[in-house]
This record gives sequence, C-alpha cells and structure tokens, in this order.
Amino acid sequence: MLNPLSEALVTVGRGYVRGSSISFGKVPLTVGFLNSHLRDHPRRRVVESCFGVRYAVDTQDLIQRYIYLFGVWEPHMTRWLRQRLKPGDTYVDVGANVGYYSVLASKLVGDQGRVVAFEASPAFHERLLQQVRLNGCRNVRAVNAAIADARKTLKFVLASSHNMGANSIVPWDGEAESEFEIEAGPLTEMLEADEIASARVIKVDVEGAEGGVIRGLAPMLDQLRPDAEITCEVTPDRMAQLGDSADELLETMRKHGFNAYRLANEYTPESYLTALRGSPVVPVRLHGRIVEESDLIFSRVDAESLL
Repeated sequence: MLNPLSEALVTVGRGYVRGSSISFGKVPLTVGFLNSHLRDHPRRRVVESCFGVRYAVDTQDLIQRYIYLFGVWEPHMTRWLRQRLKPGDTYVDVGANVGYYSVLASKLVGDQGRVVAFEASPAFHERLLQQVRLNGCRNVRAVNAAIADARKTLKFVLASSHNMGANSIVPWDGEAESEFEIEAGPLTEMLEADEIASARVIKVDVEGAEGGVIRGLAPMLDQLRPDAEITCEVTPDRMAQLGDSADELLETMRKHGFNAYRLANEYTPESYLTALRGSPVVPVRLHGRIVEESDLIFSRVDAESLL
C-alpha cells in the first residue's frame, strides 16, 4: 500500500524540480528520493513536456519517468532537434519507442511536414499510437516493424521493464522479461520515394543493431537532400556481439560525404538538472574511433562543431 505522505512528497517534490528556478536541494531530492520512488511505485499519468507536447507515461520505465520528472528526455538532443526541424520537413524515427521524438517532431514539422516512425515492439507501437492520438498528430505514419539491412525476421529481447528502451536483438544471457519476433526490412524498401527525398533528420536508436540499419540505409544516402542529417546511438560493444563494427559504420558514412559529430549525453538525474539550467551543448567533430556508447550526428557540414 502506498504511503500517503510519500505520495504527497513526490507531488510537491516534482513540482519543485520542474517549476522552480531555485536549484537548492534538487540533486539530493531527485537522486535520493524521487527517482527511485517513482521507479518502485509507478505513476501512470498524462503530463506535458517542457515544450508543450503531452505524453502518457508510466514511471516504472526510465524514459517515461524522466519525462514525468524533468519534462524532457535527452535534453541536449532534444534542444538540437528543435533547432533543426522546420515546418514542411520530414523526420524518420527508427526505434521510436513510446514516441517521444516522433510526437515532438510532428509538432515541429507541422501540417505540411511528416513523420515516419518505426517501432519493432507491438506494445511500444501501441504506446506510440496513444501519444499520436493524445496530441492530435495527423502527419505521423507509424509502422510496427524493425529496420535492418535486408528482409528478415528478428527476435527481440526485453531484459528489464525498468528500461523499456533496451529492447534489443543482441543476445541476452540472463532471464528476459519478454521476447518477441518481428518482420524487418531496409529503409530503402520501408520508406516511400518522397519520404526519402524530403527527409531532413533520420534518427537511429536500435540498441546495438545500428550496423544493419546503416548498411540498409547506405544505398539511399546519396539520394538525401543536401542538408539531411542522421542521428545515431552507436554502441560498439553491442555491435560487436552481432558481428558488426563501429569503425565500419563510420567508414560507410564518411564514404558518402557525412562527417561525424558527437553530442554529449548522460542519463543520471544530476546531469538532467545541470542540462536544464545550463548553456546549450553543441555537437563536436569526432576525431578517431568510437570506443564507448556515443550519440553521433552525421552531417555533410565540414566544421569542428555543428551549430
């Protein structure tokens, strides 16, 4: 049974974290109480983000808990995307999860733009559709399918419901919370010709399967508009378990004229509090290899930072 006092403290504490310009006590409050309490005693609510988009969340999950608590997910990437997308653009979301970026992009590109969202998990696909309905988005094409380098059937594993974004085809040795199989195909076959031609930003967040996604994307890279950019979470260790290489992914993108920029990203509550009150962080040119999980932005811009 939930403690009424604890629940009241959560409500007041969240209001302080999200609504107050004062920083005093926010770190211990968030780290020592709010984050763990919301994980272990989930709330299911409809909340509004910092930028006015509504989301139905379940705080058991990391992504949805942070949206509830901070009003944003991945603040640096969110800020960058809000600067990049304009009315009439197309946004392609590979690994849409519960729809955070898809719905945000829908609002940014407007009625004349479009969003194509691919999510492999049937359960997350339903949550994605829920967010679309909640926000009255009419420019989103949501597809319950995986993206790969060829037509195939893939087996996904969810290791923990505390991080539902960790759905992956990477082999899992421990006990899995759930497993499912889904049909997959390359973006060259899953996107319409006009969606390819108008794509401004393509996001790839597939928990280790990014090598296959990029191989399937490669034949259409030269068809993208000159200012098209690709955001990609690159996880070298997970890629290696599938026989893929981060070096190969980088080389593929460079061969097609795309330079790699790294955008800082952390998932601790402290980092979110710092990001929300700090100066904007810009992507910086990647020199050398990728040796750890990294959020990359591939762009034809040739500079030391991506403004």
